[in-house]
Amino acid sequence: MRNEMEIIFDALSDNEGFARVAVAAFITHLNPTMEEMADIKTAVSEAVTNSIIHGYENLRGYGRPGGPEEDGAGDTANPGKVRLRCALEKNILHIEVIDNGKGIEDVERAMEPLYTTKPQLERSGMGFAFMEAFMDDLEVESTPGQGTKVRMIKKIGVGGWIEHQC
Repeated sequence: MRNEMEIIFDALSDNEGFARVAVAAFITHLNPTMEEMADIKTAVSEAVTNSIIHGYENLRGYGRPGGPEEDGAGDTANPGKVRLRCALEKNILHIEVIDNGKGIEDVERAMEPLYTTKPQLERSGMGFAFMEAFMDDLEVESTPGQGTKVRMIKKIGVGGWIEHQC
């Protein structure tokens, strides 16, 4: 049986935590380990944050003291929406984070560790690297001027099964 959910929310930093908790609640009945839950929440957080600050360039909530927020540049630049889709097939979680923002010119380069287009915000450039490390599969599709879709897959309960077999 397949179970699905979809949430559409404003591309605002305040909604990053909402997205994390929504996905965590969606998978709770699978009794994931704390590590699995942390991995999933981190990956979702990174994907949603990328949509907000890179896709729509909504910087409010992501600045540093004395940075763009304090001089007015951190105001919402685009009232875009982020679409979060999740599907469960047995113990396999499928996640999609979709925006209709500015898209990514060079996906391969954007996925390189430490690459960032927002160094002034002290971004580490590790978002895609974290998603790749914490999830079992990661795919990124993007079209400049049209938006980005991040697909992630995570198998829940695999670690516990392996531990019990050893």
